[in-house]
Amino acid sequence: MRLFIEPDRALWPFIARRVNRDDSELNWRVADIMKQVEEGGDAALNKLIMEIEGAVPGKLKVTPEEFEAAADNLPDELKEAIQDAASRIRAFHEKQLPGETSWDDGNGIVCRRRFLPIRRVGLYIPGGTAPLLSTVLMLGVPSGIAGCPERIICTPPYKDGSVAPAILYTARLCGITDVFKVGGAQAVAAMAYGTGTIAKVDKIFGPGNRYVLKAKKLASREGTAVDMPAGPSEVMVIADDTADARFVASDLLSQAEHGTDSQVILVCRNLRFANAVQEEIRRQKALLPRENTIDAALKDSRIVVMENPDEQIELADFYAPEHLILAVRDPELAASKVTAAGSIFLGNYAPESAGDYASGTNHILPTMGSAGVWSGLGVENFMHAITYQSISPEGLSRIGKTVITMAEAEGLEAHANAVRLRLEEKAE
Repeated sequence: MRLFIEPDRALWPFIARRVNRDDSELNWRVADIMKQVEEGGDAALNKLIMEIEGAVPGKLKVTPEEFEAAADNLPDELKEAIQDAASRIRAFHEKQLPGETSWDDGNGIVCRRRFLPIRRVGLYIPGGTAPLLSTVLMLGVPSGIAGCPERIICTPPYKDGSVAPAILYTARLCGITDVFKVGGAQAVAAMAYGTGTIAKVDKIFGPGNRYVLKAKKLASREGTAVDMPAGPSEVMVIADDTADARFVASDLLSQAEHGTDSQVILVCRNLRFANAVQEEIRRQKALLPRENTIDAALKDSRIVVMENPDEQIELADFYAPEHLILAVRDPELAASKVTAAGSIFLGNYAPESAGDYASGTNHILPTMGSAGVWSGLGVENFMHAITYQSISPEGLSRIGKTVITMAEAEGLEAHANAVRLRLEEKAE
């Protein structure tokens, strides 16, 4: 981890620079994958699955028998944990369901705004070395609360063509039975264009590696909506003298193990604490199974020693982290000053991993500095709003002159005439 001591503001852009591996080769490769799937459908998709994922899925869609086997083979302890997490996530997200709003001007004009579920959504669940069953909950629960009538999941299969049992169990718990054995950019392409077996969706959700992110960007340019820039993972920890170096190190490591392009940043007040955290990282890392992945992520990570707590918050806003942990004496006060973060964890006993699994908040969060303008995933992301206006003849008389005057000022005479004709008829 690169160390910065009281860095000048001119260095802040360097400190906040993310891992950038979005190179021309990646761009070409993803564009080629998207084109193959768009033009070749299922045949191209199966070819890419074997070529890229090294798997032979047989049937792309998971069968009812596979769902049953997954439920039978999953340990009861894990099932109970999934059910507990699901209930907490559901309880928090049910509070987010938007209602209808209306306004009556009292003169014959009534305006309403109503939310409706998106008809068909595609949920991408990362798999492979770390099948993210938790992401099934984070996407499956709110999409169910929103009432999306059609929901599909795409997730990478194992080499033998099977899907992680925990993913299948969690999907069925969320009421989703259309699960397809495909991952990576090819999965995004399948959901964006449709392939025959996999129908085109209206909006794609879910985190992923840089190939998945690039594919989502390309899909969005061609008319398929996507949720947000979600990935690679990142965390910033702000710590003072009340923080525990062991806890802080564990939080940094928990994000670093996500992938080689993850990024972690520690902001603390003195070099002594920085050294203590680095020593804890070395000690704890040696006991973890994903040490190589962590090492790669730590190469692009930072430790910043900065004594002024207000400047620490300013740096956090400048970075706009996906996850922000405030391991400080008064975390509520510190949080009240933050304006750019995906999700904030308050105090020494709020680890980021709690939010990843079972606190109740969503772990699909904006990354790459977008947390100042994007929000974390919620029920409303699976819905769209329609506005309505009911206007009586008297109501149109009330605003008619205003509309005509403004339309004429813009040179849009047909707009003005659409009102003028109605007012003239009423006058007759």
